[in-house]
Amino acid sequence: MDLLNTLVDKGLRRELPTREEALAVLATSDDELLDVVAAAGKVRRQWFGRRVKLNYLVNLKSGLCPEDCSYCSQRLGSKAGILKYTWLKPEEASKAAAAGVAGGAKRVCLVASGRGPTDRDVDRVTKTIEAIKEENEGVEVCACLGLLSDGQADRLRSAGADAYNHNLNTSEETYGAITTTHTYADRVETVQQAQAAGLSACSGLIAGMGESDKDLVDVVYALRDLDPDSVPVNFLIPFEGTPLAKEWNLTPQRCLRILAMVRFVCPDVEVRLAGGREVHLRSMQPLALHLVNSIFLGDYLTSEGQAGQADLDMIADAGFEVEGAGTTTLPRHRADALAGGCGSTAAEPAGCGTQGSSGCGSHAAGGGCGPCGGHGEPEPVAAGAEDGVPAARTEPNGAARTDLVAVRRRGAGTDLAPNV
Repeated sequence: MDLLNTLVDKGLRRELPTREEALAVLATSDDELLDVVAAAGKVRRQWFGRRVKLNYLVNLKSGLCPEDCSYCSQRLGSKAGILKYTWLKPEEASKAAAAGVAGGAKRVCLVASGRGPTDRDVDRVTKTIEAIKEENEGVEVCACLGLLSDGQADRLRSAGADAYNHNLNTSEETYGAITTTHTYADRVETVQQAQAAGLSACSGLIAGMGESDKDLVDVVYALRDLDPDSVPVNFLIPFEGTPLAKEWNLTPQRCLRILAMVRFVCPDVEVRLAGGREVHLRSMQPLALHLVNSIFLGDYLTSEGQAGQADLDMIADAGFEVEGAGTTTLPRHRADALAGGCGSTAAEPAGCGTQGSSGCGSHAAGGGCGPCGGHGEPEPVAAGAEDGVPAARTEPNGAARTDLVAVRRRGAGTDLAPNV
């Protein structure tokens, strides 16, 4: 297919495809799907080889967020039966992080629900970062705390944070249909603050909220312009008790096309398969490893994920390998830019990168991606809606897999061992 040959050539040169080409990827047929995966896989292997980076989420504070993000199980008006607890103590968070590191994670993502941290909250998180770094030599730490105020990113960086996550989630045009208590511009500003402080920026999207192909392409091109080191791709987990509970718009094939489009637009960026992969990709998760080079290990913020050992088995069975702590992630040109030109000793291009390469963040079971919460009124309409009328809510093949949406009841905030 001429389209795919063109996209591979551009991806190997780090050349931006046209919007029409990106839209064409989303419009390919199921008969062409394996060709699309194979083509995007060539780009993935050029820059990241067959390595898969493992990341581990620690939900520092769960639920009761004052924002109205309609996808989020932690919004204040949410009726989802999730765990609710206040800040974990540094030693509790460090213990949770150690379990993820023992399972193979090289990055720990510290997430807290809420609009954004107070200065006291930043103090808590800096102590937590210091405790984790002291107990786990070489581990990378990403913070995901919501909208940042002046100076907070610098304080997190000084405490040892490697990265900061804040997702754009959807296109600027439809953002107001998903969230009304803060703006798309607020999110962009926070990503830029993190970058200005020298943190590795992570920012991604949520697919499956009723958005159009154009919305998906728009948000991915906006991310390309922001130039984060990591782009997590989440697939909506339709929690009962949230405004988007009926949004079952995704098939495994659709998810793979979205991941391929992101890889073509962001060829040399860490693309992470984040929240919702078990719900929507299901048995086709191994194919996604040909497109992404990073996943979350085990459970998410408020929902259960695939068993940690199953993740490791899936990676090995698909012919990939877990990225070791001594291997940097991003290609050398990105590593050099992040490190201020310090360079890398790893091989070029697939074996080189940076310790500050991956951010974290995903709505990952419904919340914690910066501002995510809400009072539940007024209920935002689905992205892609027009004239205030909610977009059509469909269930592909009549199969809404509510049985795959399980609330997390173990790990952080509980007395039970985590899923790692």
